[in-house]
Amino acid sequence: MKVFLHIGAHRCATTTFQEYMRQNRAQTAHDGIAYWGPQVTRSGLFQGVLPGPQLLPKGDAKQRARGRIKLKLASERATGFDQLVVSDENILGSMRQNLHLGTLYGDAGDRLDRFSSAFDGELTDVVVNIRALDHYWTSALTYGVARGFPFPTEDMLDRYAKSQRSWRDVITDIATALPNVNIWVQPFETFGGRPNAQLSSMTGKRAPRAHARIRLARSPRVEELSAYLMDQDAAKLADQYGLWRPFNTEQTALLRETYADDIMWLVAGADGLARIAEDNQEQAEDAKTFRRTLTRGRPNDQNRRLAGSG
Repeated sequence: MKVFLHIGAHRCATTTFQEYMRQNRAQTAHDGIAYWGPQVTRSGLFQGVLPGPQLLPKGDAKQRARGRIKLKLASERATGFDQLVVSDENILGSMRQNLHLGTLYGDAGDRLDRFSSAFDGELTDVVVNIRALDHYWTSALTYGVARGFPFPTEDMLDRYAKSQRSWRDVITDIATALPNVNIWVQPFETFGGRPNAQLSSMTGKRAPRAHARIRLARSPRVEELSAYLMDQDAAKLADQYGLWRPFNTEQTALLRETYADDIMWLVAGADGLARIAEDNQEQAEDAKTFRRTLTRGRPNDQNRRLAGSG
């Protein structure tokens, strides 16, 4: 059974994909595809995989998590499924932590290493969603501010724009933690809002079109966002309408340049670590595999740019 671990990132239409999978569970099961969404993964299945408060001694928690996952995988396999999609963006990390630290998923490598151990060699593929950095940070800030995160200062915005960590570093950390697993990257610009195309790209099978137009967790527009803010912060949005644009022209250019570099790296082969997923919704075909070397990013400047995964 092929096991796909779909880890987001946040604000990349992951909630939409999960609802699409939930609504189409009967059809995908008929096609041999099992699905674990947040309703499964956050109901205790992964308890003990990551460090945190435990009811049992820590030594037991990790082993018990591995046992629960192994039993559930065996059950899906015995039912006759030949593919399993596990989708939970919180596996990758915390969006709030990204906002606080001003960087992308700094502990992604450590987290994925723990999940690799929990799945005990059963993972075959990891699917990562990425998004243009100016849009990612804007969406994350909009979502955060609407839920109590401080309104960003100019220094905070500058820190996001000038962060040395990009999607390339996140993907490299994931690949280093999972050296024997295929890493697929689905850019938001191709797959965002098209959950059926996402599923078809993963599984190589024609995906159901039902519920493919679902759109969840959209960013509030400026006029909606203002209702969540204190008066002095809402006043700062007085000259804007539609979607919030927190970054200035220079900051936006820096973020777009960094994302363009990430895409060029992926198109050039990503040093054999990952591969851009194909949009094969119209001609569902057998899932492709690829060989990759155990290199770790660019030889000259990768170590300077790569944040620690711990």
